[in-house]
Amino acid sequence: MVMGRRPEVKTASAPVAAFAVTGLAAQLAIALASVAFRRPWEGSGGRLHNVGAAVTRTVLRAFIGYATSLPIPEFRSVEILIDDICRVVLPPFLKGLRVTVEETHLGGVSVLEYRPRDGAHRAAILYLHGGGFIGTSPSMYAAFTGWIAHETACPVFVPDYRLAPEFPYPASLLDATSVYEAMLASGLPAKRLFVAGDSGGGNLATALLVDVPGRHLQRPAGLILFSPEVSLALDEPSITENAQRDILPWNIPVRPYLHGLEPGDERASVVDADLRGFPPTFVAFGGDEMFRDPIRRFVERLERSCVDTTAIEEPDMFHVFPILMPWADESRRVYRAVSAFVHKRLESEALEGTEADALRAV
Repeated sequence: MVMGRRPEVKTASAPVAAFAVTGLAAQLAIALASVAFRRPWEGSGGRLHNVGAAVTRTVLRAFIGYATSLPIPEFRSVEILIDDICRVVLPPFLKGLRVTVEETHLGGVSVLEYRPRDGAHRAAILYLHGGGFIGTSPSMYAAFTGWIAHETACPVFVPDYRLAPEFPYPASLLDATSVYEAMLASGLPAKRLFVAGDSGGGNLATALLVDVPGRHLQRPAGLILFSPEVSLALDEPSITENAQRDILPWNIPVRPYLHGLEPGDERASVVDADLRGFPPTFVAFGGDEMFRDPIRRFVERLERSCVDTTAIEEPDMFHVFPILMPWADESRRVYRAVSAFVHKRLESEALEGTEADALRAV
C-alpha cells in the first residue's frame, strides 16, 4: 500500500490536503507557463524532442520542489491522491502491453507483480522503485515496470518498501532483503533472478548486493540500474554543474533517509564499497544529470573489479529519462539494451548448464 495508507503514518485532514493539492496545481501551472520563456525548442535534438524534454524537466522540478517542501502529513496525502489516480489511469496501458498485475506478499512485504501473458517466463526481476527514499509507490511505476516485463518477458516484482522519514535507514533495505530472500526460498534459482532499480531504488539494489555475501545468499544473475544514487555524499562536480539541466532540486533531500548514517558510509554510498564479485551489471544514465559523475566512477570501479559491465550514458538527458520520456529514441535504446542484457545472461546460464550436464555425463 502507498505509505499514507499505513496505519502508523499520519496524513493531513481533508481541508488541509485540498489546500496542498491546490498549491501543487498552481505550481505546476506556473511551471508550464514559464516553459515558453525558456526557449524550449533549442537543443541537440529535434524541436519536438527538445520541447518534450523542456516541459518534462520544468514540470518535474516544480513538482519535486513543491512536494518536498510540504509538511510530512500533507506530503503523504498528496501521495495518496497520485497513487489513486495511477491505479485508475495506468491499468489500460498494461492491458495494451498484455501485462497483468496483482498484489501479493513476499517476506512479509506487500509486492505488486507485473506478469507478461506472453513468453516462457524463464526468469524474474526484483525491481526497487525510486523516489529518493521518501516517496512514490509501486502503482506509480506501473507503466515503466509493465514495459520492462513486456520487453524482457519476465515477471517484475515491485516491493512496497517502507519510506523515510517515518522509516529511515535501514528499513527500506531490510524490506528489499526480505523480498530477495523470499524469492530465493520459493525455489527460484539465483541464476534466474535479476535485481533492478532506479534512483534511490538503484542505491538499495546495489546496497542489497553488498549485503548479500554477509547473509550467505547467492548473488543474482544480473543487476539493472537506471540513474542509481550510488553516492549520497553529493560532493562531486556534476551535482552543481548539472543542477540547471536536471529534473532534481538543487537541494536533494537525503538526510531524512540517512537518519545519522554518514553519507560517505559504503552502505549509503556504494560507489566506495568493495564491488568485486558483483554480478554482470547494466547501468543507464544521462549526461545532464546531477548524479552523472558518481555513476561514471561507479562504472569505472565495476570495470576495474572485472565485473561484466554494460553502461549507456545518453548525452543531454536528465535523471531517470527512460521512465519520464518513454517516447524518446534514447529511452527506446535503453529498453532494447535491457532486453538484450537479460536474454544474453539467460542464454549464457543455459549454455553453462548444458556444458555442466555434458561434463557430468562423461
